[in-house]
Amino acid sequence: MGDETEPAPLDDAAVPKLLRGVRMREDPERGWILLAPERVLALDPSAVAVLQEVDGAKNFGAIVDALAEKYAAPRALIAVDAGAFLQDLIDKRMIELSP
Repeated sequence: MGDETEPAPLDDAAVPKLLRGVRMREDPERGWILLAPERVLALDPSAVAVLQEVDGAKNFGAIVDALAEKYAAPRALIAVDAGAFLQDLIDKRMIELSP
Protein backbone atom coordinates (compact mmCIF):
# COMPACT_ATOMS: atom_id res chain seq x y z
CA MET A 1 0.00 0.00 0.00
CA GLY A 2 1.09 3.59 -0.58
CA ASP A 3 2.29 6.21 1.87
CA GLU A 4 -0.51 8.45 3.15
CA THR A 5 1.61 11.56 2.53
CA GLU A 6 1.88 10.93 -1.22
CA PRO A 7 -0.48 12.96 -3.39
CA ALA A 8 -3.04 11.04 -5.43
CA PRO A 9 -1.88 10.74 -9.03
CA LEU A 10 -5.33 11.65 -10.39
CA ASP A 11 -7.47 14.73 -9.95
CA ASP A 12 -10.70 14.12 -7.98
CA ALA A 13 -12.78 15.67 -10.80
CA ALA A 14 -11.40 13.35 -13.51
CA VAL A 15 -13.83 10.69 -14.74
CA PRO A 16 -12.14 7.39 -15.63
CA LYS A 17 -13.73 5.07 -18.15
CA LEU A 18 -12.70 1.93 -19.97
CA LEU A 19 -11.61 2.55 -23.53
CA ARG A 20 -13.70 1.13 -26.34
CA GLY A 21 -13.00 -2.58 -26.71
CA VAL A 22 -11.84 -3.00 -23.09
CA ARG A 23 -14.00 -4.92 -20.65
CA MET A 24 -13.77 -6.66 -17.32
CA ARG A 25 -15.12 -10.15 -16.92
CA GLU A 26 -14.86 -13.15 -14.66
CA ASP A 27 -13.15 -16.09 -16.33
CA PRO A 28 -13.91 -19.53 -14.84
CA GLU A 29 -10.25 -20.55 -15.00
CA ARG A 30 -8.36 -17.28 -14.42
CA GLY A 31 -10.68 -15.31 -12.16
CA TRP A 32 -11.31 -11.63 -12.91
CA ILE A 33 -9.55 -10.31 -16.01
CA LEU A 34 -9.42 -7.12 -18.02
CA LEU A 35 -9.70 -7.81 -21.73
CA ALA A 36 -8.37 -5.44 -24.37
CA PRO A 37 -7.51 -5.98 -28.02
CA GLU A 38 -4.66 -8.53 -28.05
CA ARG A 39 -4.15 -8.21 -24.26
CA VAL A 40 -5.41 -9.83 -21.09
CA LEU A 41 -4.62 -8.52 -17.63
CA ALA A 42 -5.28 -10.68 -14.56
CA LEU A 43 -6.87 -8.68 -11.73
CA ASP A 44 -6.39 -9.06 -7.99
CA PRO A 45 -9.26 -8.33 -5.58
CA SER A 46 -8.16 -4.70 -5.06
CA ALA A 47 -8.11 -4.06 -8.81
CA VAL A 48 -11.55 -5.60 -9.18
CA ALA A 49 -12.91 -3.37 -6.39
CA VAL A 50 -11.58 -0.24 -8.12
CA LEU A 51 -12.78 -1.23 -11.59
CA GLN A 52 -16.25 -2.12 -10.32
CA GLU A 53 -16.58 1.57 -9.37
CA VAL A 54 -15.42 2.80 -12.81
CA ASP A 55 -18.63 3.39 -14.75
CA GLY A 56 -17.70 6.31 -17.01
CA ALA A 57 -19.93 8.68 -15.01
CA LYS A 58 -18.46 8.68 -11.50
CA ASN A 59 -15.44 10.95 -10.94
CA PHE A 60 -12.27 9.78 -9.23
CA GLY A 61 -13.17 11.54 -5.98
CA ALA A 62 -16.51 9.71 -5.80
CA ILE A 63 -14.78 6.40 -6.57
CA VAL A 64 -12.29 6.99 -3.76
CA ASP A 65 -15.07 8.01 -1.35
CA ALA A 66 -17.07 4.86 -2.18
CA LEU A 67 -14.06 2.58 -1.69
CA ALA A 68 -13.00 4.30 1.54
CA GLU A 69 -16.51 3.86 2.94
CA LYS A 70 -16.93 0.28 1.71
CA TYR A 71 -13.60 -0.88 3.13
CA ALA A 72 -13.41 1.48 6.14
CA ALA A 73 -9.96 2.58 4.97
CA PRO A 74 -8.28 6.01 5.02
CA ARG A 75 -9.35 8.07 2.01
CA ALA A 76 -5.80 9.32 1.37
CA LEU A 77 -4.47 5.77 1.18
CA ILE A 78 -7.25 4.66 -1.17
CA ALA A 79 -6.64 7.73 -3.37
CA VAL A 80 -2.93 6.98 -3.75
CA ASP A 81 -3.38 3.27 -4.42
CA ALA A 82 -6.42 3.52 -6.70
CA GLY A 83 -4.91 6.49 -8.52
CA ALA A 84 -1.65 4.64 -9.17
CA PHE A 85 -3.57 1.60 -10.45
CA LEU A 86 -5.75 3.69 -12.77
CA GLN A 87 -2.74 5.67 -13.99
CA ASP A 88 -1.06 2.38 -14.90
CA LEU A 89 -4.14 1.42 -16.94
CA ILE A 90 -4.10 4.84 -18.61
CA ASP A 91 -0.46 4.27 -19.54
CA LYS A 92 -1.43 0.87 -20.96
CA ARG A 93 -4.25 2.51 -22.97
CA MET A 94 -7.01 0.60 -21.25
CA ILE A 95 -8.60 3.57 -19.42
CA GLU A 96 -9.08 7.20 -20.38
CA LEU A 97 -10.04 10.24 -18.35
CA SER A 98 -12.74 12.77 -19.11
CA PRO A 99 -12.34 16.17 -17.45
